[in-house]
Amino acid sequence: MGRRRNSLLDVMATWPWYINAAVGGLGFATLRWLLPAWRQPVTAPTRDILLQILAQPVFAWAWLAICMLATLLSLAGAYKRRQLLDTRTGLESLATTGWRNFELLVGEAFRRQGYAVEETGLGGADGGIDLILRRNGKRTLVQCKQWRRQQVGVTVVRELYGLLAHHKADAAMVVSSGKFSRDAQAFVAGKPVALVPGAELLRMIREVQTRPITEPLERLEPTLATPTEAATAATCRKCAAPLVERKNRTTGELFMGCSRFPACRG
Repeated sequence: MGRRRNSLLDVMATWPWYINAAVGGLGFATLRWLLPAWRQPVTAPTRDILLQILAQPVFAWAWLAICMLATLLSLAGAYKRRQLLDTRTGLESLATTGWRNFELLVGEAFRRQGYAVEETGLGGADGGIDLILRRNGKRTLVQCKQWRRQQVGVTVVRELYGLLAHHKADAAMVVSSGKFSRDAQAFVAGKPVALVPGAELLRMIREVQTRPITEPLERLEPTLATPTEAATAATCRKCAAPLVERKNRTTGELFMGCSRFPACRG
């Protein structure tokens, strides 16, 4: 499991740099000048002693130093995320990046689409909620799976779906560097859960590599399908068997085909 963010500096390092700079400046002014002036009319002995301690210049400078360090860490983190995204060239580069960097990469890809991205620190190498996306007042829980060989199964998707109500989120999404099992694909039919395989993630990354933050790709927004749409999306139109992901041997393109192939070519 990865290290959890459990200190003030760790949390502040996830904020945008300008917020840390502003908090540092305001905090310094408050501790250095406003607090000593406000302390004068206070008569309660205990409170006066506390304010007298906090009004010492060392606390103001210490707070400013913490915020400036957080600003530097925030800038370094933003640079690292940009480098991670801009240097991805293919599926192999997604599969070898490491699970923690994979989370940062996915977060940056959505950030460049206009999402507000929160790196929760609630996940880890073994699963959990890795990111929370916010846009237009809606919250989407994201779990990242950087698995090189193993398909993401239905158990992972089912567990994330179960967290929707607990966290009062609007939708959920599983992003993988590989593929999803047919059971996982069938499970999400009609549910506000989106599955993003490695090929789709790579396409999204290539789109945002050459442009700044822009409007999100609408088809990556998890939406609740109607029963008719769900049945159409999850089953073959000819024989109603489950659909599975297949690859065109000539072009290499991925598509959804009947699981009964070659008996059925739907």
